[in-house]
Amino acid sequence: MPRNYDQAQPTQYQRIPSHTRDDSFIKEFLQRAKIGHLAHSRGDQPFITPTNFWYDPAGHRIILHSNIAGRMRDNLEHNPKVCMEVSEYGRFLPANTALEMGIQYRSVMIFGTVRVLTDPQGTCKEECISVLNSLLKKYFPEMTPGVEFRPITDQELARTTVYAIQIESWSGKENWDEAAEELPDWPPLPEKFKKA
Repeated sequence: MPRNYDQAQPTQYQRIPSHTRDDSFIKEFLQRAKIGHLAHSRGDQPFITPTNFWYDPAGHRIILHSNIAGRMRDNLEHNPKVCMEVSEYGRFLPANTALEMGIQYRSVMIFGTVRVLTDPQGTCKEECISVLNSLLKKYFPEMTPGVEFRPITDQELARTTVYAIQIESWSGKENWDEAAEELPDWPPLPEKFKKA
């Protein structure tokens, strides 16, 4: 019997429950994952934007940034509800039946509401600089502001929109099997395919 998704929460159902991962997996994955894809919309037109990001565990939020003006900021100011996907993949897994061919993957889906931290009066200046420095530290951990690079200036901050996605729900999935399942009603795959 098909599930009724009308009143379901976005993370309520997983097709393969054994692939579901817990909060500790999600937090660890978000701390090391490099690129996320932010889904946002304007009216009935959906958009998706690849972006770097920083997971702020203390605030249970995702920090990202963009130019001070543009489609993403305009969309988010009109509709702050978003979904973000972060994933990585490993090997492709051949099988002796089309249905069982697969791929190793890890992924996290995040649902939440965006708040623009940047404001014209600059009242969030210290918070914005702090979270942007945390974002920089994630991608350039060996570099220190004021030592290897010039710290963020007021002029640079004035050209940047800083966003915080307050996380309302999330889910993690992982399928890192070493091989796909093979069925007995067809000859097994030769070893040369299994090493791909």
